[in-house]
Amino acid sequence: MVDIAPHTNTLGSVPPASTSIEAEVDGHLDEAAQGITPSVDVASLRWQLLGTWADVRLKAREFTKRPDLHRIEGQTLAEQRERVRAQMQILASEGEVNRPFPRAVGGLEDNGGNITAFEELVAADPSLQIKAGVQWGLFGSAVLQLGTSYHHTTFLPDILSFTVPGAFAMTETGHGSDVASMATTATYDERTQEFVLNTPFRGAWKDYLGNAGQHGTAAAVFAQLITRGVNHGVHCFYVPIRDENLNFLAGIGGEDDGYKGGLNGIDNGRLHFTDVRVPRMNLLNKYGDVAEDGTYTSSIDSPGRRFFTMLGTLVQGRVSLDGAATVASAMGLAIAVTYGNQRRQFAAGSDTDEEMLMDYQRHQRRLIPRLATTYAQTFAHDDFLVKFDSVFSGKTDTDEDRQDLETLAAALKPMSTWHALDTLQEAREACGGAGFLAENRLVGLRADLDVYVTFEGDNNVLLQLVAKRLLTDYGLKFEGADAGVLARYAVGQAADKAYHGTGRRSLAQTGRDFGSTARSVHELRSPAVQRELLTDRVETMIADIAGKLRPASKMSKKAAAALFNSQQNELIAAARAHAELLQWESFTRAVDAVADPGTKQVLAWLHGVFGLGLVEKHLAWYLINGRLSPQRAQAVTAYIDRLIARLRPHAQDLVDAFGFAPEHLRAAIASGAEAERQDEARAYYSTLRASGTAPLDEKTLKRGAQKR
Repeated sequence: MVDIAPHTNTLGSVPPASTSIEAEVDGHLDEAAQGITPSVDVASLRWQLLGTWADVRLKAREFTKRPDLHRIEGQTLAEQRERVRAQMQILASEGEVNRPFPRAVGGLEDNGGNITAFEELVAADPSLQIKAGVQWGLFGSAVLQLGTSYHHTTFLPDILSFTVPGAFAMTETGHGSDVASMATTATYDERTQEFVLNTPFRGAWKDYLGNAGQHGTAAAVFAQLITRGVNHGVHCFYVPIRDENLNFLAGIGGEDDGYKGGLNGIDNGRLHFTDVRVPRMNLLNKYGDVAEDGTYTSSIDSPGRRFFTMLGTLVQGRVSLDGAATVASAMGLAIAVTYGNQRRQFAAGSDTDEEMLMDYQRHQRRLIPRLATTYAQTFAHDDFLVKFDSVFSGKTDTDEDRQDLETLAAALKPMSTWHALDTLQEAREACGGAGFLAENRLVGLRADLDVYVTFEGDNNVLLQLVAKRLLTDYGLKFEGADAGVLARYAVGQAADKAYHGTGRRSLAQTGRDFGSTARSVHELRSPAVQRELLTDRVETMIADIAGKLRPASKMSKKAAAALFNSQQNELIAAARAHAELLQWESFTRAVDAVADPGTKQVLAWLHGVFGLGLVEKHLAWYLINGRLSPQRAQAVTAYIDRLIARLRPHAQDLVDAFGFAPEHLRAAIASGAEAERQDEARAYYSTLRASGTAPLDEKTLKRGAQKR
């Protein structure tokens, strides 16, 4: 369904890999047999992690080292907002926002590079990243993608320079993800050649809008376009909302959202409209236009297709959130692993030295699997960016390509944003009380990223879109098929259910594996087997859901909706399984592209942790559906633990390869200060023991007395 082709970065091609990942993890070709010393070439791996737009990412990271772009903890709401507003002016004056825009208005027409640079702003301050996203990625992009040359030359220069801060007025209090049902109207008045905007009731107010609370002087307002008594669906309008003194214009009102759970450098707010008139030319009319006499025309006849085409042009918000969430996860792990390699606690294996946190198995289990997922997301995001750039540059801009891109965005954005919250929370806990201090970034990052899971599309709603696409593709397999084909498929499905459902496959596995965990592991560690397990799960889930939903076509609308609703959880689970498979495939290609044998070995182990981790997470499904025997299921966790132990010596190299400088992390516990404290303490006790003046331990005296 979604084609994510391998690619090279803009700084040169990746050398061909010497061996495939299959060889690296095959049951008998371990590192000793191949004469490989597992190690990480940090510089080379860092280059690979930088991705296709490595040069742009490096420049962006250098830019985000600037102290005047960094968040200051403890500021008031007003101070945070003013600081971020000033930072926005820095971005505009430095030309850091021009990449995706036309050359005619000073842009570079570089869509992939734009997202690459934009997502790196999360290291400076997530509030700055999102406010910039509102201004140039949503408000400016709406004018660019939905408008025509008149709108580009009239409005874009002031948007790019931040002379006109703008809001993206799509979401309503009563309709968030259900954009098609919004209640705001824009009714055309033929006499004055104006659109009249109204929010007819409180639930129709535009809500949660960045720049609407205080700074915005214009907005891209989405409303139902009505002309000559006909509603032509949701369209976008350029609407001035405040004067130069930041007072609302006539007919416009609003409220400030005030403090939020995070991102308080952004002035979110609400807007409402009462008989607000805008010129006919302010309709962003790329996909639908209204003539002076009120006649509506569109190059897309289908209202539904027109709606999804317009919304699809704004997909870059989800692309950037996927990347920013992945960057935040990598930062959290860089902080936690660095601290875990310096902080010591409990003298478990020594009478004198305490153990490093990262040497405890539980600590490794908490962080290394999440590190594996972050690597998978990093590689998947770069593939995603290439697909996005290809579509938006026009290289592969077909309806199918755009649908694939939208489906990919709806699949990956939920996975990375949920993973960021989980990873930042685990990293916080893994750092103990130090992780709870604001100076160490983790709690602030998690608070700021919390809303990522619900804006630019609620994650659960997005995954339903993915599942519907998967069902559509599944149905197309049988479009036009005759009765014989369908009958053979039904027989095959029945046989498959009988084979797996009676446990025959798992019994066969048990027979082969009996008494041998090593034999169980031998197949599971193979990427080919992992691919089969992950793919089979997606295909089986979709086929089962499709079978259950098949009667809907003959039901009433209400009954069909109820049937679909009864499968909602299964639909979301299937979509997540599909997204996990996409990430696994990207990680697999990335490992195959590694040339250095030592690095390839370490990455192969990390890939194994990710792939087998997905199987472990869904072990109940594999057992219930007869895909794994109990013996082989037990082997999954055992082998993951074995891989994690192998990866432990390389954990620091793997997080260092992300390439964050101290100016990016800005966490005291990742600065080396903890190592200095530990060295000081160990030196103190060593000197004390050597002096012969150390006090005796009471327990030592008691043990001596008992012996006497």
